Amino acid sequence: MHLPHSTLKQEFVKKWIMGLQRCKFSNKNMSILERKKAIKLSADTAMASARKGLTCWSRALISNPDRPVPTTTRRASSACKKIVKRSRRIRRTAKCGAARKGQITRSIAQCLVRKRTQILKSLIPGGEFMNEVCLIEETLDYITSLRVQVDVMRSLASASARASEPHN
Repeated sequence: MHLPHSTLKQEFVKKWIMGLQRCKFSNKNMSILERKKAIKLSADTAMASARKGLTCWSRALISNPDRPVPTTTRRASSACKKIVKRSRRIRRTAKCGAARKGQITRSIAQCLVRKRTQILKSLIPGGEFMNEVCLIEETLDYITSLRVQVDVMRSLASASARASEPHN
């Protein structure tokens, strides 16, 4: 399932360049936001096609490239705060029995895992259709691919900065 990092980088660059060539950036009326969206879309599509449909997330990205960017960070933060408040309330009202405390702790842990799994499913393309084991495997692969995308973009940005520096 995993390609070597350098091979994945080469494949991504090749696909991304092809995707950028298909985009029409010569349009002078295109806003910066539109350009950003087009670059992001071509990068995501290139990243997914570099994986050759071997992963669920890549197939999900290819089938639905215009999927909205997840904005679950605020929602996740407020959900965690609610869980902590609820656990404090439960602790105050619970009796001091050891068995009861174990049940409460287990219940809180299960709730946290369930909430975090839902958040992760919303972040990974196609994640809402995966079981927990598959979700973890896909997440690891997706993170690796995102890392490749970031490395390539950083290299491109630094090369562009070096090319625009005045030569002495």
